[in-house]
Amino acid sequence: MGFSFKKKSIPGMNRKVNRGNLRLFFGKLYFQWKRYLVWFLEKKTFATERVFLEELSQNFPVSIFRHNSPIYRKLKDVPMYLQENKKVNLEIAISQLDGIVLNPDQVFSFWYLVGKPTKSKGYLPGMQLRNGGFVERTGGGLCQMANLIYWMTLHSPLEVKERWRHSFDIFPDSERTLPFGSGATLSYNYIDLQIKNTTKQPFVLHLWIEEGFLKGEWRSDVEIPFLYQVYESYHGFHAEPWGGYTRRNTIRRKKILKSTKEILEDQLVTENVAWMMYEPLLESR
Repeated sequence: MGFSFKKKSIPGMNRKVNRGNLRLFFGKLYFQWKRYLVWFLEKKTFATERVFLEELSQNFPVSIFRHNSPIYRKLKDVPMYLQENKKVNLEIAISQLDGIVLNPDQVFSFWYLVGKPTKSKGYLPGMQLRNGGFVERTGGGLCQMANLIYWMTLHSPLEVKERWRHSFDIFPDSERTLPFGSGATLSYNYIDLQIKNTTKQPFVLHLWIEEGFLKGEWRSDVEIPFLYQVYESYHGFHAEPWGGYTRRNTIRRKKILKSTKEILEDQLVTENVAWMMYEPLLESR
């Protein structure tokens, strides 16, 4: 898909809204405790069972979808030690997520399983996107894990119950291989990634780090008769009245019957809108 540039107003994005620190603090506190209450009331629905590596191949021999992403990227003004720290943070999160069994009607919740990323658990300062820039925060970098799990889930029959997108486009594309806006952001605990198993078979999440890559796959006990093609149907930059640019795209998914290659569904996955924090490259197709 080529890029297009349009001057168009987007409802709710014509100006930036500055909220006071006190309002942000109490707002965050409210939504965190609201999430704790949901966890308590619905705790029986959340997946917690785990299988270990030696059981994985024997009991769940089918790889439904596999993906990997590089841990280290060259990003402007981002010191390399933050990416080294991110690797440590990812390893700790993997220790809580690898081998999780998602049985029928159960829900996978990233934060329910990982818990709060604190210094006492070994988490280090990592890069965290915030209000159009980045800050150092304990446990920073876990969004890469959410991105990976979300992308793999889009290639499976599992249902994305909760996913939040980034509101800002911080860096120009650097060796991007996936469509813009195909990731998921996190913030403990109220901005979560949740996945529900609406099928009749169990799935297992397998995660590991190898040769500088974060790798993962969804596995199951039997094959599924479908494959999924995720694609970008629109991508454009929009000049806004306040003088900046927003980046927009539309992501769709085709559900294809393996035996005949027949397209059974072509669904809208998401429409992304993000404030751009850099000047777009204005060029014609």
